[in-house]
Amino acid sequence: EQNCYLIIQFHPKDTPCCFQVSDQKPLGSWTVKQGQCITCPAVYNSQTKEYVVVTDEKVVRVWKDEDISIEKAFKATVSAEVYRIHSIPDREPVVLFRCGAVRSLDSLLSAPQQPVEKVLSEEEVIRWSTVVQTEQQVVLLFSTEQKDEHYLYVQRFSPNTLVKHRLETHSTPLSFAATYRDGNIHLLYLFSNGCVYESVLQTRPTGLAVSESVQALPRSVLLQLPVGEGELTSASALPLDEAHVAVVGVPHPSAGTGKDYLCLWNTHFQTLQAGRELAGMIYGQLWCYSGKLFVPHGKSLSVIPFECQKSSLASAVGKLKQTSGTKESKAPTLVASWDTLLHGESTQTQKSRVTRKSVRHMVGSVTEVQKDMDAFLCGLEQGELQVAAGRLASELVARCQADPTFYPQATLMQLVETNYMCHSVCPNLLMLALEKNDFRLCQLCLQLFHDIPEAVTCACLKTILSVQDAELEQVNLEADSLLFMKTLTQTTDHSGKDSGQRNGFSPQVLEEESCDVPPDPVTKDKKPAKDPLALDMSCPVGLHRGVLINEVLQTPYSDNLLLPHLKDLTVPQVILLLQYLRFLYLKYSQDVHSQIRALRKPAVTQVMDWVCLLLDAHFTVLVLAPEAKDLLSSLHMFVRSQVKLYSELGKIEGSLEALKKSKKSKEIGQYSIEVIELF
Repeated sequence: EQNCYLIIQFHPKDTPCCFQVSDQKPLGSWTVKQGQCITCPAVYNSQTKEYVVVTDEKVVRVWKDEDISIEKAFKATVSAEVYRIHSIPDREPVVLFRCGAVRSLDSLLSAPQQPVEKVLSEEEVIRWSTVVQTEQQVVLLFSTEQKDEHYLYVQRFSPNTLVKHRLETHSTPLSFAATYRDGNIHLLYLFSNGCVYESVLQTRPTGLAVSESVQALPRSVLLQLPVGEGELTSASALPLDEAHVAVVGVPHPSAGTGKDYLCLWNTHFQTLQAGRELAGMIYGQLWCYSGKLFVPHGKSLSVIPFECQKSSLASAVGKLKQTSGTKESKAPTLVASWDTLLHGESTQTQKSRVTRKSVRHMVGSVTEVQKDMDAFLCGLEQGELQVAAGRLASELVARCQADPTFYPQATLMQLVETNYMCHSVCPNLLMLALEKNDFRLCQLCLQLFHDIPEAVTCACLKTILSVQDAELEQVNLEADSLLFMKTLTQTTDHSGKDSGQRNGFSPQVLEEESCDVPPDPVTKDKKPAKDPLALDMSCPVGLHRGVLINEVLQTPYSDNLLLPHLKDLTVPQVILLLQYLRFLYLKYSQDVHSQIRALRKPAVTQVMDWVCLLLDAHFTVLVLAPEAKDLLSSLHMFVRSQVKLYSELGKIEGSLEALKKSKKSKEIGQYSIEVIELF
């Protein structure tokens, strides 16, 4: 499935952060100077693989993933205040100024101080904007407000035309949404009185390039929503297809006051298809991307997968019957790593049916539960299994906690292997596995759960480091991961016979090769001490312990959240883990891991990230611990070898750039000799 990434900026003075939605983990964050204010949401330029943001209204900043600070990246001050930058897949981003002028990002950055024309009238303020991509061109839409009058501007680029429409309003427009469908642009807008209107705009303009007259915008009533007492203040409507609309911030017709809902409405039959209560404050914001709804509320962001069935009267009133071989409906589907689900009425009925069927499976012995569960799961359709897996696991875990003698390990494994579970669905499962020393289930959860909290990750690590190797050797772990460790530990070290280096590292590094420590004339004639890096290459842990540590190393985490919990590890545990990480890196430096075929193995960057985290969490204690002296010395020498590598690479950087920029001769035959002068 295509990965989904989200750029979040929580406050104008906060730093933008990039999150991978499926793992709920931050991928990067970038800082701005104190006193600077982000005045335009950050966007991603897919053409250049760069992020773009505006600070203090006029400063456009461009940076890449590897940049640490936005301040040190490219920036340009433009001549007018920027309202929004809109990113377009596989196209140049579009910049909309507060005065209504429009520029492409590339043309703007090539001449930042170019004059910008004023399109809007005095006291006319932009309230909303978006871009719509058609087969032939990109269309920019933005709405404005001036003295309680509302207007819509349509900016087309090929040819370059601008049309201004007047919105006939008897109340305040709260949200706009535009989609491209059937060769036209469909504009959907929600008013504070609960009316949802739709206007159809042609992609090809008629008339002059710039229309001086204000044109009326034809519209039709699409939906009349219940508003209760008074008018709506913070709400949003979003079209999902030609017959369904998602609405947030509008009262549920069957719920009491004071509750906020996300609802799906059928516009053909004016019926409510699904509803979900949302906790916390509603901000009137709603987005749709790649078949998922994004809804911020309170301190949460709910990401809700959805599918809409074909509109019909039977489906609108919930009476759609099933035929053989047909799914019950294209109801919202469960994606394990998202924390919020929106279920339609049919799915709620489905959940109740699953609950009634599964209650009787929660009693009896382990053998009886396993037998009944096998028969029960075999009779479920995919949609029912999605609902049942987490609920059944939660009920089994609850019984295990109440009755210590009851532990259906095979049944729990079976439910996790359905791939319809995550940690948030059954948060006590992994801790129960640790309590029972069920490391096979623990390994499976570490592999399949992408939302494990950092505290639980550290609890797993601490348990793995505490258990004796003899006990772990009795556990039946995954064969592929065991094979990786067995092959890695049995590989012979040939570094002493080969003077070459892998990844800039050689175990034969000498003290005099250091690029940052001058030689000591007093100790120059002494016999050199044993090189701490020239150590025994045997693995400091058993195979099974190594397998489980590898799973922890590959678990998603946030540095800031993981670091405090790492401090709970004891000094012997930290030293053992650092020794194992050093062993992994020594093997990786010889490219041993690349010769081993395995489905899952930690990357070298993951190994180094964990080394850095452990040193950050325990550096003072390790410096004072005599048993850690040799380990820290060897890690220090490794760092120096890396510094020397990058220093040598820096010396040839100019030559490599010259080769890259050198122009190839056009008159090249089948054989030629070309002389390139490097300075």
